[in-house]
Amino acid sequence: MSIGNVLSLNAQRHPDKLALVYQDRTYTYKEFNKIVNRFAWGLQKLGLKKGEKLALMMANSDLFAISYFAGVKIGAVVVPVNFRLVSREVEYILEQSDSVVVICDAELEQVVLTASKSATKVRNIITAPISSSPNCLNFFEVMTSIDGDPQVEISADDDFHLLYTSGTTGQPKGALFDFKRIEKLINGFGAIMGQSCDDRFLHVAPLFHCAQLVIFLLPGIYLGMTNIVHREFNPVNVLKDIEKYKITLFFGVPTMYNYLQQVPNAKSYDLSSVKRCAYGAAPMPPEILMKSMKLFNTNQFFSLCGLTEGGPTGFYLSPDDHEQHFGKTGKTPFPYTVIKVVNKKDEEVVSGEVGELILKGETIMKEYYKKPKETAETIKDGWLYTGDLAVVDEEGYLTLVDRSKDMLISGGENIYSVEIENVLYEHDSILEAAVIGTPDSKWGEVVTAIVVLKPNHHLSLEEIQAFCRERVAGYKIPRQVELINQLPRNASGKVQKFILRDTYCSAKSK
Repeated sequence: MSIGNVLSLNAQRHPDKLALVYQDRTYTYKEFNKIVNRFAWGLQKLGLKKGEKLALMMANSDLFAISYFAGVKIGAVVVPVNFRLVSREVEYILEQSDSVVVICDAELEQVVLTASKSATKVRNIITAPISSSPNCLNFFEVMTSIDGDPQVEISADDDFHLLYTSGTTGQPKGALFDFKRIEKLINGFGAIMGQSCDDRFLHVAPLFHCAQLVIFLLPGIYLGMTNIVHREFNPVNVLKDIEKYKITLFFGVPTMYNYLQQVPNAKSYDLSSVKRCAYGAAPMPPEILMKSMKLFNTNQFFSLCGLTEGGPTGFYLSPDDHEQHFGKTGKTPFPYTVIKVVNKKDEEVVSGEVGELILKGETIMKEYYKKPKETAETIKDGWLYTGDLAVVDEEGYLTLVDRSKDMLISGGENIYSVEIENVLYEHDSILEAAVIGTPDSKWGEVVTAIVVLKPNHHLSLEEIQAFCRERVAGYKIPRQVELINQLPRNASGKVQKFILRDTYCSAKSK
């Protein structure tokens, strides 16, 4: 029973139930299945075959969902593409993935057209909804009048989708997954969070990213939930629609929770329908987590720690664990997954020691597509090496402390940026903060804090140092502070520290 078939069954089980809402467009399960089928037949008419790659360069919308599930129904391998990329970056992904059909938003058409000139396998570009170029097809003109399910035989071992890493440290790599991996992921996440057909979910994080797509949209359709889709994150609109649609389940990255708290009248919205909240993609500063629990008036928060290559499996912290182990990242592995934290000799670390998180299981990627060397470097004896550094306490609870590439060494001391960032977030004047190491002739590196202040707030280096001195050891106190208007982030909400290092390390070396 493939995921596409489950959508058809849901259309029979509850045809009149609201499946998806986007702006002023609504779809029952019967209507959603019908339009997905019509588009799937249209893709087949263009010549798209099972196993061929279908790239989607689209922001969140109903048309993204239709395109995605149409590809799934005919066994095409869907390739979601970050819609913020420029032509050169898109060209790399289209060529590396062997994409033959590309669907893009109208405002991204020129980016895709430019990229496709060097993407040798692209046969068709479909613009959603209407093209301004004779070289592209209009989205709704691709549809046929055939309402029935496409007749494509799909097995558990057939490839499902190809998810590209965020590229924070270099060229993105495509993590390949098959149907059986995805169905295990859907069932596993649904079991952890108690997802059911009675849930109403608000999708605000980018759907091309594995967290929103695999943990929430796929189970949302698979289990027959009602799904409200926002094109982009707007904190006021989020609060309005939680109240309007009685949302029961919400996911956001820590930055989103932070900005929800900045809405002046946030507490005036009725958020009582929300039963469970989840966060991930980056560590949640405890200060923001506490305020989020107060805003939503619930302690039913899940910390989800995973990565694209894992599907995104990893481990989690349950609501019950939050009460006793507040501030920890998690302990319990996701279903079908085993985790360890190891040192450089691949020995499990002892309590209090920092090591690399590795994981193993039935849901991690098959491979990096067409990159055997990188696959072999990342998956060793079945273990996926994540590059995330974690410390384990006496009870087995893990706390992520940094990416291995982000750890800094000052005067021979290992310093983990997350610890200092959490302290900075406690300051009432600081909206966002990131910590990097910058070159220093005496210490090798010194702690540099990149800070975004709240509107109409002012802080000096000395004030920040005095605040930190009461909370961390002297060698961890920022020696430099740079005030900026906004931290550079990728679409999944992770701070792009390589940009900060390029900016401030280069400036200091001059």
